[in-house]
Amino acid sequence: MKNTKRNRRNFIKLSGLTGASLVGADLISLASGKDANPESDNIEQSKRHNQKVNMSGYAAPRIETVGIGFIGLGRGLTHVSTTSLLEGVEIKGLCDLLPDKISRAKKRLEGSGFNPQIYTGNEDAWKEMCNRDDIDLIYIATPWDLHAPMAVYAMEHNKHVAIEVPAALTIDECWQLVETSEKTRKHCMMVENTCYSEFELLTLNLARQGFFGDIVHCEGAYIHPLMDLIFNKNVWDMWRLKASIGEIGNLYPTHGLGPVCQVLDINRGDKMDFMVSVSGKDFQKNQRAKELAEKDEVYRQYVDKPYNGNMNTSIIRTAKGRTIMLQYDITSSNVYSRIHRISGTKAAALGWPRPARISVGHKWLTTEEFESVKKKYEPPIIKKLGEISKEVGGHDGADFLMNWRLIDCLRNGLPLDQDCYDAASWSSIVPLSKQSVASRSGSVEIPDFTNGAWKENHPVDLSLGQGGTTMLRN
Repeated sequence: MKNTKRNRRNFIKLSGLTGASLVGADLISLASGKDANPESDNIEQSKRHNQKVNMSGYAAPRIETVGIGFIGLGRGLTHVSTTSLLEGVEIKGLCDLLPDKISRAKKRLEGSGFNPQIYTGNEDAWKEMCNRDDIDLIYIATPWDLHAPMAVYAMEHNKHVAIEVPAALTIDECWQLVETSEKTRKHCMMVENTCYSEFELLTLNLARQGFFGDIVHCEGAYIHPLMDLIFNKNVWDMWRLKASIGEIGNLYPTHGLGPVCQVLDINRGDKMDFMVSVSGKDFQKNQRAKELAEKDEVYRQYVDKPYNGNMNTSIIRTAKGRTIMLQYDITSSNVYSRIHRISGTKAAALGWPRPARISVGHKWLTTEEFESVKKKYEPPIIKKLGEISKEVGGHDGADFLMNWRLIDCLRNGLPLDQDCYDAASWSSIVPLSKQSVASRSGSVEIPDFTNGAWKENHPVDLSLGQGGTTMLRN
């Protein structure tokens, strides 16, 4: 295939992201991937925003059969697989620049009855798919810097969007997602699968039932040794490695942040107010680049670069005085952990490292007591689909539950569990952490993407209500 090595920023420019798509944004700052005057701009953009419609709790007209187009078939392959199992969907299009990704997705759909149109061969192919009238939902699972531009274009072409994490990389892009979703009244959901992990769903239900008392502090993380993946030259344009050069902060916050934000009713009764962030130095990436460069000249260009450090720690304070600690480390020799600590006045929980635990009265519950709590407070979605999700798989079934819930809400005309304000506020930690680190860990304000509506918005409802009707295809 020709031109597959073209710079992804050129991809965005060539794909027709004109001023109409850059809602309230500074084109120069977007093209550079930076926020022009970060700390003052955060506040000024919040003041300029005039909410057109509140997308929190917004229910779009029901769609009997959801036509889906997928952009990006690496990570996106999981979403193709799980949605293909559901009734009430029609997979209309598959888009990727790489032929082998297309082939894998087509093979995965063999015997499903779906015959999607293929979009590949040029860097505008994804736009052609977005322009179709018979597609309702565009699913975006491309490299991070393409998420927001593609989502904006899709919404402006009358599509709901589901975006892999993070949904945006700059504050400008966060505002674009919010303003475009409000303007078009199209759902903009960042598909954070950890919100659908079994223990995270359990703690959400426990919080809803008052089990923890007043929640005072939460912790989340993405601690996952990924050095081999970061330095894998077969990854498209080595984008994961490039993403960590000169970008010092928490580059992947939402796996840990999303579930605790839902527990704390962020954007629905509380909001993230301000944060500070500190990053340590890089102890491993440059050394790995040097070692690889001795054997393979491809890696010589990655020696002596300003890599993101091993560990970033960020602290967030909410409007109601609760605190959140986030950590990000993808290089050190740690056991995988998202932490997921919930600390309340009556009880607490700790999800990672496994096994997950709950404490009451300053001691961990016994195995029998823990199982009793699980049974008593089992979330409706787990009661209905827990066993099926484990059979299907995908991050222990979380991918299946998330996509089932997305499709079920669209088909029943129900509000989605995550909206454009969640996509923006959770993703904003990426640029805000970099701003704080750059100012010697100074405090930075977190924009209120809801324009004050957080005070009245209702918490996420996973009781299934009028939904829960979508079944597996025969």
